Amino acid sequence: MISRTASDASFIFVRQDQDASQDLAASRLTESELLVDKSNVETPRAEVDRALAQPQSPAARPPAPKAAPSFAHDWSAAGTGGRLYTHGRHFVDAYGRVCNLRGVNLAGNCKTPTNHDHDTFPANHADVTFVGRPFPLEEAHEHFARLRRWGLTFIRFLVTWEAVEHAGPGIYDTEYLAYLRSILSLLPQFGLTAFVALHQDVWSRYTGGSGAPAWTLEAVGFDLHGLEEPGAAWLRGVRGGGHTEDERGLWPCGYQKLSAATMATCFWAGDAFAPKLRVRDARGADVSIQTFLQTAFLDMWEVVAKTVGDLEGVLGFEIMNEPHRGYAELQSMHQFDYNTDLHLGHVPTAFQSFTLGAGYPTEVGFWTRTFPMPTRLTGKAVLNTARQKAWRQDGPTGGRCLWEMHGVWGWDLKKNEGVVLRESYFKKHPMTGKTIDWYTDFFYPFVQRWAERVRSVSSPDKLVLVEPIPNEFCPSSWTPERQPPNVVYAPHWYDLNALFTKAFGDFTANVQGLSRGMFILKALYWGHQGARENFSLQIRNIVEAGYRSLGERPVVIGECGIPMDMNKGEAFQTDSWIWQTRMMDAMLTALDKSLVGFTLWNYNPDNEDHIGDDWNGENFSWFSRRRALTGDWLDLAQTSPTLDNGARIVRAFVRPYPAKTAGIPVRFDYEMNTGQFTFEWVIPGVDSAPPAEASVASPPLASHPALTSKDTQIFLPSLLAHSRKIVVQGLKPEDRYRYDEARQTLTITTADLVPGERHSVTVSLNPPLKDAFTVNSFWDDFGLHVVAATIVLASILIYVIMSMVS
Repeated sequence: MISRTASDASFIFVRQDQDASQDLAASRLTESELLVDKSNVETPRAEVDRALAQPQSPAARPPAPKAAPSFAHDWSAAGTGGRLYTHGRHFVDAYGRVCNLRGVNLAGNCKTPTNHDHDTFPANHADVTFVGRPFPLEEAHEHFARLRRWGLTFIRFLVTWEAVEHAGPGIYDTEYLAYLRSILSLLPQFGLTAFVALHQDVWSRYTGGSGAPAWTLEAVGFDLHGLEEPGAAWLRGVRGGGHTEDERGLWPCGYQKLSAATMATCFWAGDAFAPKLRVRDARGADVSIQTFLQTAFLDMWEVVAKTVGDLEGVLGFEIMNEPHRGYAELQSMHQFDYNTDLHLGHVPTAFQSFTLGAGYPTEVGFWTRTFPMPTRLTGKAVLNTARQKAWRQDGPTGGRCLWEMHGVWGWDLKKNEGVVLRESYFKKHPMTGKTIDWYTDFFYPFVQRWAERVRSVSSPDKLVLVEPIPNEFCPSSWTPERQPPNVVYAPHWYDLNALFTKAFGDFTANVQGLSRGMFILKALYWGHQGARENFSLQIRNIVEAGYRSLGERPVVIGECGIPMDMNKGEAFQTDSWIWQTRMMDAMLTALDKSLVGFTLWNYNPDNEDHIGDDWNGENFSWFSRRRALTGDWLDLAQTSPTLDNGARIVRAFVRPYPAKTAGIPVRFDYEMNTGQFTFEWVIPGVDSAPPAEASVASPPLASHPALTSKDTQIFLPSLLAHSRKIVVQGLKPEDRYRYDEARQTLTITTADLVPGERHSVTVSLNPPLKDAFTVNSFWDDFGLHVVAATIVLASILIYVIMSMVS
């Protein structure tokens, strides 16, 4: 068995012209160098600069690994010719090849600090630490080698605002920033690249999700210990709950609750809707709440971008995970939009949340799961009988509801009830009367400011990734003048029916279509073939909506995944993961057909069967380190099956794909039951009119960067190819191929690069893989029954007609 030291030297890849020790320079600080004087908030950025500039002791530097040739899924400078950039809808390397980036979200555990305590939360919120998220630095080589073996080398690296600035405005955690730089410095050695994504859900851990630090809520006037009783937040999910039937899936409802909705409103549109709320910023200036929050956010992002923006492995940045409007554009104080806002459990309307937060007991509707509609109102109950206020008496609102302070509602002392005073307050600008559009009025301008800020301290070449509000298509208003340079569209997709029910079987439904008025029978699918078609339609709709609105911009599905605890967690008892395998295959088959990259949600080393990802009852990680081999038991070579331990459904997500194409991909189909795939691509340069409509299947073929390589590199996993013969069909007479199992790379070299020429190859394994499941369809399962019933009905009809004639 190979030792860890030997495996490091043998299997960590670096650029041949690169001294690996330089990658880690100024990134590993001693304990004394990481101490932060948190009383000094005058020059926080200078303090970060000093800490990160400390020299690294020679003893702390690992030996430089030996250089090795590149491989298909290598996104380091060595693997891309020194450059990976965007052109039109594609990522392109220095040789003009189209690159298909696939990887993971790393990781779900980054939502919570390493010293999070379910029992004491939300106490000690200023003293948390995220050092070691997603894993300790000394374990990084194990995880990165594993992702390299699986071909998942494109990383959406999760960072939270709280991780960087939890102690207070302008006080940055330099120990965490040093850790962040150290771990991201290692990526090129494994061929990995990443974009740093600022993660948030429901604004913050302190409002039931993840993201912003606690002091942001205190700045608005919320009492962190007074949010649960008045229904201003649901916190049991971040305390380890969310696994029981009555708590399952409640956390997204937090977007509509008082605390998160108010925070989002103040962040995006505080100047419009909360102009009376003025606070002192870190420099002592009196500013609006929007200015306070946005300035702190941008300053924090500048620190992050400055810390890691010069690293080879950092391709770009994502502004914010799953943004939300808050109350902006709210059409009624008495209801939320059923199509976009989840109704489950106790869901107060905006007006009800105001009265509850002000300390008044209020009757609220209770919603339960149903079919065909997701939920329905089944009861009512009075909440906040303890008359707890969500607002601090010593806060900037003086203990009053922020929205009462702005005259949105009031309390009628004679009738002893709340009264809405300005029903259209959030629909129109309170001062100008202009109808509000959240995207054009607030989101697009701020994205531009953010992009300029992070590029100014990193590089103008950095990619910036953005996404719309969850479950919305790309808005048509996102026109070129509202897009920052180098923008990448990064929406999310989940099968909402499976997500909502935590169940998957032969029956699937297109919730995306149903929410947009699709006829119900058209939205229902049967069998595995039906699931593939259902998911393919939904993902293609998202991708093509992006092309229509943004133009020819790259699309990456930033999150997509499946619940591992589906079907009441029966797989944990039976160890049969057939339904998880089928669902993962249906999703990845759909992504293949849409020809887009993605980052799966999620690779979480801390996942355990009984607690899942330990956040709001979620269990999405198909890897668990507790099931894996570690340390000296591991061989870090790409061909080593020791890295597969700890993975569930590994055959479903470790799949071949065209990584670098000397041309424009137009079709990729993979059948995981056999291991066979067909790949088609076209040599660009054809002078033709652009397609009439944005289409996945008809990409533009003109105006592509010059191709200087004839090599198309396909990731073909050793997991599938080992001890099997690779059969390649469809090559032209002068074309050649070679397979290097050690680097999991199938290279197809075309004889020439004739513009407009189409290439199509079918690659199979001999012997083929054994079937993992049956690809059934409605006609496979019920075709004979339908035919028999049709014959019987036809016979009856003929008999009736004959009887009437006679």
